[in-house]
Amino acid sequence: MTYYASPAAANYYTPPPHVVRQRATRMCDQCGAIEQPAIKQFRLCGGCMTTNYCSQECQKIHWPSHKAICKHTVAQVAAMKQQPRSVDYGDQNLSKMLRKFTSFHQNLLQWCGFQALQLKRLPSNIRQNALLIELTYRPTGDSHRQFAVSGTHIVPRTFVTSQDPLVAADIQRREDRCRRNGGIGCCVVLIQCDGINQVMPVEVDPPASIAWDIRDDWEDVLEHFVDSGRPDFKPICTTPMG
Repeated sequence: MTYYASPAAANYYTPPPHVVRQRATRMCDQCGAIEQPAIKQFRLCGGCMTTNYCSQECQKIHWPSHKAICKHTVAQVAAMKQQPRSVDYGDQNLSKMLRKFTSFHQNLLQWCGFQALQLKRLPSNIRQNALLIELTYRPTGDSHRQFAVSGTHIVPRTFVTSQDPLVAADIQRREDRCRRNGGIGCCVVLIQCDGINQVMPVEVDPPASIAWDIRDDWEDVLEHFVDSGRPDFKPICTTPMG
């Protein structure tokens, strides 16, 4: 393992006085527009609560192609309420909790996926592998610190895509769009806890256009920000673009 003089996060040692939600980069799933929160915040699909739209018009246009995966996601969440779990989650739904966790740490998770798959060195890894992050639940009064990282693994991408055809089709659709726009495809991050999965596909720009440093200590950074319940991860960039 490589040892570094400083952590990969510019704000690793400077916890904020209170939790401030940092909005991750969001893209309209219909027209591909990038959100500018200071001007206008995008809206989430009220069903799956994962897909973003810049306007109600784009949401209506996209509904025929989004309908299947949306209803599938909603059905999965409902089914989780009926299944016995190995841990008592109280009146909370684990599937919804994982979706909130993924949204809360989106910037951190997409950076970890990029580093874990070594996409700056080997862009072709994006088509072959995925990052699996295993979580354990910890009862706490802090909703931002309900999970801890118990393990990370690089798994074949088919580990994700072979489990659910609708999820695989949605990843492929995003990947095709990303490549049409000059990117290298979708980096797949799989969040897992107590047998429940949350898939996070991240559309990746060409590595040459990304200012992030290559880091091997991403697991330490992941654990640190998840354990402390911080959404304000800021990667160090020392490249010419950083």
